[in-house]
Amino acid sequence: MQQSIEVTGKTEEEAISSALRQLNLQRDEVSIEIIERAKNGFLRIGASPAVVRVSYEVPDPPKEKTPAEKAQEFLDGLLTRMGTNADIDVREKEDGSIYVELAGDGMGAVIGRRGETLDAIQHLTNYAVNRGVENRTHISIDAENYRSKREDSLVKLAEKMAAKALKYRRSMALEPMNSYERHVIHTALQNYEGVTTCSTGVEPNRRVVISCEKTRPQGDGNQTEQR
Repeated sequence: MQQSIEVTGKTEEEAISSALRQLNLQRDEVSIEIIERAKNGFLRIGASPAVVRVSYEVPDPPKEKTPAEKAQEFLDGLLTRMGTNADIDVREKEDGSIYVELAGDGMGAVIGRRGETLDAIQHLTNYAVNRGVENRTHISIDAENYRSKREDSLVKLAEKMAAKALKYRRSMALEPMNSYERHVIHTALQNYEGVTTCSTGVEPNRRVVISCEKTRPQGDGNQTEQR
């Protein structure tokens, strides 16, 4: 990007030298245009200084990165530190959120036990991309379609346990799950006739309980969340 300043001096050379000092540049680093030549006048009557325009190049300001670019850059660095070589596919969705699909060898370590490592990676990426900005962008990260496969298995589990709760007329407690997985269970059964769901316990052992509507357990209000 080019910028310029105009400087005056008794002579053209004096004006040019003044401009170079102000800019801390050498003469071969600028281009010079004489706007007005100096006039001595007669007995200093009608005298006028020289005016020169000195133009110089300055680096273009760095282009602000998009959330997608920030997510790509952060994940590149994070996975490199983890010793994982993964293909990172970043897609911007119509609602403004970002979906990232990770693929490659060693995805088991990226996913972790019950997706805990993947959840941590997603949390860190959201924090890194949205830090210091007013309008947050939600970023969801999956690896080898783990989340969609896990959702399918959770929905099947929810329906299976709901059927058992109705058959045996008793509450069915599922294994401890994170908040995302509990949400999948609650959503899967929200219109399932005859059963209700609630979450009980404290993290990391919080779990969903599926109950017949007439035998729903009365949990502690501080430890129970409705769907």
